[in-house]
Amino acid sequence: MKKLLLVCFCCIAATAVAQQKKLAIIPEPVLLQQKAGSYTLPQKLVLVTANGTEARNVAVYLQKKLQTATGRTISVTHKKQAAAISFSLLTKNDASIGKEGYHLSVKPTGIQITANAAAGLFYGVQSLLQLFPPAIESNRAVQQKWVIPCVEITDYPRFGWRGLMLDVSRHFFTKDEVKQFIDEMARYKFNLFHWHLVDDEGWRVEIKSLPRLTEVGAWNVKRVGHFGNFNPIRDDEPRTYGGYYTQEDIKEVVQYATERFVHVLPEIDMPGHSLAAVVAYPELSCTAEANTYKVRSGEEIVDWSGPGFKALIDNTICPANENVYPFIDKLMTELAALFPFEYIHVGGDECAKNFWEKSDAIKALMQKENLKTMEQVQGYFENRVEKIVNSKGKKMIGWDEILEGGVSPTAAIMSWRGTKGGIEASNKGHEVVMCPTDYAYLDYMQSDAIMEPKVYASLRLNKTYSYEPISEGINEKKVKGLQGNLWTEQVYNFRQVQYMIWPRAFAISETAWSPAHQKDWTNFVQKVETHFKRFDRAEIKYAPSMYDPVFNVRKNEKGELVVSLATEIEGLDIYYSFDNSYPDCFYPKYSGPVIVPEDAALMRVITYRGKTPAGRINNMPVAELKKRAEKK
Repeated sequence: MKKLLLVCFCCIAATAVAQQKKLAIIPEPVLLQQKAGSYTLPQKLVLVTANGTEARNVAVYLQKKLQTATGRTISVTHKKQAAAISFSLLTKNDASIGKEGYHLSVKPTGIQITANAAAGLFYGVQSLLQLFPPAIESNRAVQQKWVIPCVEITDYPRFGWRGLMLDVSRHFFTKDEVKQFIDEMARYKFNLFHWHLVDDEGWRVEIKSLPRLTEVGAWNVKRVGHFGNFNPIRDDEPRTYGGYYTQEDIKEVVQYATERFVHVLPEIDMPGHSLAAVVAYPELSCTAEANTYKVRSGEEIVDWSGPGFKALIDNTICPANENVYPFIDKLMTELAALFPFEYIHVGGDECAKNFWEKSDAIKALMQKENLKTMEQVQGYFENRVEKIVNSKGKKMIGWDEILEGGVSPTAAIMSWRGTKGGIEASNKGHEVVMCPTDYAYLDYMQSDAIMEPKVYASLRLNKTYSYEPISEGINEKKVKGLQGNLWTEQVYNFRQVQYMIWPRAFAISETAWSPAHQKDWTNFVQKVETHFKRFDRAEIKYAPSMYDPVFNVRKNEKGELVVSLATEIEGLDIYYSFDNSYPDCFYPKYSGPVIVPEDAALMRVITYRGKTPAGRINNMPVAELKKRAEKK
């Protein structure tokens, strides 16, 4: 009888665990076992931490987070205490989890996080916080019972490079906003902040030996609208829009990132995208009229209409100008002192060469150096730049275009124009970071073009999540990792930065950290929805685009418009109207292709889950449907 009762009890316990709500940790841990029982946060809590500044900093980080949201009294000590959360550095290295892995154990009696290094403790804290109710993200104390499930987690990253890039040139973001960006990415175990500091629209880093870079190059004219199509800037418009980071600002941000185990990669884009530098120092250009140029505000400066592209003004640094290389040496000297990370990004993308083709200085350089193509001219430049970068104790990384003119195998490559550049670079011996536009460009529209600031392509969450960096033909040993890139031409404020990053950065985080075989779209969507609730509490903006319908349109044999609708995620119903009213779940429910009524001007669509609205109202003009049908 006792044996029978024991069996029954075990079955009941197992069923109870199975029926518990599935845990929503992003990125998905390597090994997660939910156990019976829970841990309740006491009114007074002691965090016991290992010796060392970094480990203590992790404990203090958790202390602040818990105190803010719970209002509990929480202290940090090195002395062992009962009913505590403890942080331990392993005395014997656990090779299975590496430097960034961790073990997290939650039992009814207490919580323990162990790791080989403080970075692992930090990532263990991020998983621990995700076990708490969404209110843990609140910026003020919430009175409730703080209970988390018992778990055993063993976790470590798939890739060592897990990055997000923020462009602060097209639009300037303050030091505090940059720190907030770092805070948010660190919560999802990103460890590389790629800081795109300069471009045609502004120079954002103080270089004391080259003061005009920020005195002149950091400022343009404020315009609001569709960036890239602004009217020409008038001479009387004030150039007061922009800004830059002082060297003290940079040091503060780098230290802030370091405390969150995030490396900071600075990017100085050249020889293209260099208008801000050329305006400050026209002698860097191949073109005489450069001394009349102004920092770009968003007016058209490149013609993208034909094959390739042509610059309308010369936004390049001149490889044939010997003034350029002492300039770069001064720049790299100060930059290397500010950023402890081993790499400096030198850009190299989208360098228009039509002004070089007309330059006598470039022609003379080609003859002297036996250069046959403009790509080789850029290659000459990149090789000289790499020597300068190396002389400062740093390694060079650049966009995949730098492969075209030939660079040394010691230069690392960021593959953005698809995966081809990464495959080629890896097989030539270059270290590679994958960030192909089709999967990782976070400036792309997340929903239909009628719902988003219009850019040249779309990238839905499910496609970002589907990305596999180890593609056929690539040398896996050379792939350092991956990152998502946010260019900010159409991003005017930090709330829109958040909207563009999340939730697609969740997908990049899970691809970069979790084992490939553990990725599961259905599970991921459920986790994302949980994290939306957390973001609501944290007052972080995100895009609800995954709830928006996908429109497809064609003309039938009668010439009528036929609209097909789909959803990115499962379990949603679609309702629509053509009568200019706003549909809800009592309107026609989509069940198959719909013929657009002859005189209709607008189709409105919304998604529901049961009786609850899931997505936003999508307003699709019939004129837009006609335009799309005619393109097919």
